[in-house]
Amino acid sequence: MQAFPKDIYTEPVGYSVNTLDMLGPLRRMTGIWEGQKGLDVKPKAAGPKKQVFTERIELQPIDPQTNGPQLFYGLRYHTHITKPDQNKTYHDQVGYWLWEPATETILHTLTIPRGMIAMASGKATAQADQFECIAKIGDPTAGISSNPFLDYAFKTIEYRILVTFLDDGSWSYEQDTVMAIAGQADPFHHVDTNTLTKVGEATPNPLALEAIKKPS
Repeated sequence: MQAFPKDIYTEPVGYSVNTLDMLGPLRRMTGIWEGQKGLDVKPKAAGPKKQVFTERIELQPIDPQTNGPQLFYGLRYHTHITKPDQNKTYHDQVGYWLWEPATETILHTLTIPRGMIAMASGKATAQADQFECIAKIGDPTAGISSNPFLDYAFKTIEYRILVTFLDDGSWSYEQDTVMAIAGQADPFHHVDTNTLTKVGEATPNPLALEAIKKPS
């Protein structure tokens, strides 16, 4: 059980407002990225189907966030995925990647416009080359919630994302969404993988920009 301070109200003071310098392992994800050779293995009535996809993800720093004494640095992200031969959206997702320096904890939140949200958590050092975040159904602090139809037909019972930073500056992910599908005895592993290459730099967070503009 994690120990928490008795004083749950007093916010920290004197911390850096420059999020880009304080993101721990997430610092290598900042900016705008594209991946052209993503692979999705999804459930269909006839069995698993493989689909190649193209992805663009933008991760921008937000101002430091506090919950009383708790302090987070983070990135707001938007992922947009299409099929190579189509302009129609194949997958859209928004959320936050958060880093808590005091506990070396990473939180990954996701929301998709088909009626599903989740928050996954993991541990990593600030210099980690790889980390994993996990969410499980029923977990009150790293859980999953879906709309009634998805909960009945394609119930997500576990979500995992493994992020790996590569020597050339790119990064990859392996994502496993474990689903209990109506009429099927065994869980289905809905797997997505991609490698992302930077195409644009991040913009400093608002507080950091304000500090930069102030005369010395």
